Amino acid sequence: MPDAVHDRPVAVSCGEPAGIGPELAVHARTVLGRTLPFVWIGDPRHLPPGTALREVDSAAAALSVPATHLPVLPVQMGAAPRPGHPDPHLAAGVIEAVALAVALVQAGDASALTTLPIHKKALLDGAGFPYPGHTEYLAALAGVAHVAMMLACDGLRVVPATIHIPLSQVPATLTDDLIETTIRLTIAGLQRDFGIPAPRIAVAGLNPHAGEGGAMGLEEVNRIGPLLDRLRNLGLDIAGPLSADTMFHPAARARYDAAVCMYHDQALIPIKTLDFAGGVNVTLGLPFVRTSPDHGTAFDIAGRGVADVTSTVAALRMAAGMAARRR
Repeated sequence: MPDAVHDRPVAVSCGEPAGIGPELAVHARTVLGRTLPFVWIGDPRHLPPGTALREVDSAAAALSVPATHLPVLPVQMGAAPRPGHPDPHLAAGVIEAVALAVALVQAGDASALTTLPIHKKALLDGAGFPYPGHTEYLAALAGVAHVAMMLACDGLRVVPATIHIPLSQVPATLTDDLIETTIRLTIAGLQRDFGIPAPRIAVAGLNPHAGEGGAMGLEEVNRIGPLLDRLRNLGLDIAGPLSADTMFHPAARARYDAAVCMYHDQALIPIKTLDFAGGVNVTLGLPFVRTSPDHGTAFDIAGRGVADVTSTVAALRMAAGMAARRR
């Protein structure tokens, strides 16, 4: 039987049926067994042929499913798509699986949420999905205004203040409110979900060499630096603005618990270089725990059984650990 830490399963939404999500769920069950219980929410017909599964009618029932079988809370969507070929007709079911998983976590029936990768165009084409991605949809379901994306692995945690926007739009988007909110969400997440009472935050500059005193840009002098000074005066442990090219070597990483970066690639290049297969996407600011593997649907290898499960297993383990700390 599950122990006190795992007395509720992690809810796992199916993600894009034509991607690698279904096979990752099966592989993760093989790796984790009942040591970390989870329930997969999706259409059983979308799992790889021959999958040993057990349909359940509640999250709690997943706890008694043998380790040799995948617990499935079914959401009927339709016949299985061809791997690598997303079917917009399944979009409504994919969205329903996410909403059901969130409802289970909100009701306390599941301990946390791990989402498998979705295909945003299929959701838009098939169901008019109005959100840029998972994160924004989850924020809407939770009724929160501000969230942030953390990418985490054993050696590094990074949080980009801006994400999927052109570089040309980054300077204008980086308002004082956005940077401060990102820093505060990072601190709160480290305290609540990672058990770090007094987090140390490193903040990257926007420009090369953090502007080099204004010689390479004035954002650090005029905006980022004064903001960080104000936050330090409030007692927050913040270093920066720092030159991003010297923030991520081992000695530098030892001096902080998370790095807040100004734009997408500034944050994601170092973590994907450090641990490409094992990174985990964490949403900060939600009233429940949400993690996801740090990769996409991988249509090019879907259905071949060769997808690397490392990030999915890491996401499940991180979700369970964060949920335990919240309790």
